Amino acid sequence: MGRTVDQLLNEVRLCAVCAADLPLGPRPILQMGREARVLIIGQAPGSKVHASGVPWRDASGDRLRAWMGIDDETFYDGRRVAIVPMGFCYPGAGASGDLPPRPECARLWHKRLLARLPERRLTLLVGGYAQAYYLTGPGRTTLTEAVRGFRRHMPRFFPLPHPSWRSTIWMRKNPWFQSEALPALREAIVVAMR
Repeated sequence: MGRTVDQLLNEVRLCAVCAADLPLGPRPILQMGREARVLIIGQAPGSKVHASGVPWRDASGDRLRAWMGIDDETFYDGRRVAIVPMGFCYPGAGASGDLPPRPECARLWHKRLLARLPERRLTLLVGGYAQAYYLTGPGRTTLTEAVRGFRRHMPRFFPLPHPSWRSTIWMRKNPWFQSEALPALREAIVVAMR
């Protein structure tokens, strides 16, 4: 018999596989419940999220919730929204932002975690790392191409840029994101959560 969601989450939260490579030590941050219909796969927690232990509890999370058109109560209800990032722990700061998510997490945990989401109807792939891992097929696309072609990936996936302050410049260059993609995202979330 397989592990329950709670047992698996407890196992993940005790993970220390890459502890030697984490500047603030391991603190896996994720949320999920078996009933969740929307899954968010982002990059990795930032330093503020590492400190709070709450996924997406920062300015990027505020922007993501606004994009999705949902409130904090819905977002932080693991029975409705699962959050399983590419890297579960803060990877440290790099020259121009945080370092990439540690590669061990997705390889070790994603398949087992996602198998325990039988009600999942929509997966948001937030940022290039999640898109590179999950959007397979012929030819590599850029983040802009993946997001612009969001309809090709629906209803299973919905690719999004990372909602950091840097996306403000990207959104100015790609006005279709606000006029086409965000309304479609909000509609997809409403449909998935029915």
